[in-house]
Amino acid sequence: MRIPAHSVCTAIRDDIVSGVYERGGRLTEELLARRYGVSRVPVREALRTLEAEGFVVTRRHAGACVAEPTEQEAADLLDIRMLLEPLGAARAAQRRTEAHLKVLRGLVRLGQERSRRGRSEDLRSLGGWFHETLAQSSGSPGLTALLIQLRHKIAWMYVVETPAAPAESWAEHAAIVDAVARGDAERARSLTVAHTERAATAHRLRIPLRDDRDRVRDSQHAVNTVGLRH
Repeated sequence: MRIPAHSVCTAIRDDIVSGVYERGGRLTEELLARRYGVSRVPVREALRTLEAEGFVVTRRHAGACVAEPTEQEAADLLDIRMLLEPLGAARAAQRRTEAHLKVLRGLVRLGQERSRRGRSEDLRSLGGWFHETLAQSSGSPGLTALLIQLRHKIAWMYVVETPAAPAESWAEHAAIVDAVARGDAERARSLTVAHTERAATAHRLRIPLRDDRDRVRDSQHAVNTVGLRH
């Protein structure tokens, strides 16, 4: 049975995010095909997708490698999310279905229950599902894809500290859902702006990322090296 390229892509992306593959490490088609039990064709397609998403880069003489984002690129992701998530919430208030509302309300109930019980290990997953469902409620496949990709990349680059008062975070989620249910796009947007701004303060870089100046020096070194060969 042929395994779809998108399944291979998801598996490789998850392993990049979880740190199985180090930043800058090579990703050879042969080894990846062996690891995931597939042919090299879906691996090749998956690497092209991951390169478009920014998880992979192709280097001369090295082939596909895990990308090495800079601190500025990491900071930009949080800024972009603070622009797009409020837009998604506003769209959700206009386009959500009853099925979306049912799932969002169920996730809020679970989040509030886990908060009371101190089950912090469950809250991160529930929070991820909440925001992914909210994005899907926007009725915009393009926006949903961007938001989900952003969440993957932020999870790759940042550790999110557990909030001291998780119940407050889930109260914010509940207020967003209430605005979405009432079709109040402006309130859904403003509540989500405040929520994402507060959430951003809990993000800490996983490991020191490259300084943008390192990239400039690498580029200059490559240019100088080429010049010496001639």
